[in-house]
Amino acid sequence: MADISMLQLFKAFLESTPQLILQIHIVMVSDDSTFSQYVSIALSFCSISCATVNYQIVLRKSLPDKNEFSGVFCKFIYLFYKLMTLTSWILTIVLLSMLSIIGSIVLLIFLWFGNLSWVIKQNTEFCKSKATESVYRMIVAIILIFTFFNIKGENTAIVQSVYYVFRIIVTVIILCICGYWKSLLDEKIYLSTLIIAAVIFLILGIISLSIYYIHFHPNIYCTQDEVDGLEVEREEPCRFSKFLIQ
Repeated sequence: MADISMLQLFKAFLESTPQLILQIHIVMVSDDSTFSQYVSIALSFCSISCATVNYQIVLRKSLPDKNEFSGVFCKFIYLFYKLMTLTSWILTIVLLSMLSIIGSIVLLIFLWFGNLSWVIKQNTEFCKSKATESVYRMIVAIILIFTFFNIKGENTAIVQSVYYVFRIIVTVIILCICGYWKSLLDEKIYLSTLIIAAVIFLILGIISLSIYYIHFHPNIYCTQDEVDGLEVEREEPCRFSKFLIQ
């Protein structure tokens, strides 16, 4: 189930997220946006965020030494954290694309190379062959553009702090640039509203992140896989200790 959930997560960030960015961009430049388009965008944000929550729920059930992801409030806080940070970041990327499509592409490529370098440095060992491991690392690097993952099940308090501090700095810089060169943006874009919304969403996301990791985040270590319908008779290292542990 964790494998299936991981594939759904890959689909959400490799397919749904780029489509969402394109959809928002089209709505901003369109003269006849409809209410259904805004509803579709909102549902896409929720769908991608729910994929991360579903992965976390299934993953905890797969790891014997993790507490289950129980409690409505716990799930809501985690969903809210992902939804707010993701929404803020995607709005920021779209605003940059409105100012310069080339600039937004360069930013995403730069972030991808930076993430890939960090993932390679972690020496992940999730796949059996080097070729598939390379593909796995490239996909993880794409996901890291939009949200944070602990890719080795280790304590990443410092790394995650650096990740979101960098996210805050980049977001503020991009929004300031968009505000400074607002004359280059389409007049029909409610720039001030979008900038304020991106900032508020980011603040709410960071607050939710802090609440989740202070009160609800479990330990990250495990001893063995829990196989569906089978009884594990011998002790062995947990494969999911090398998995995408959020």
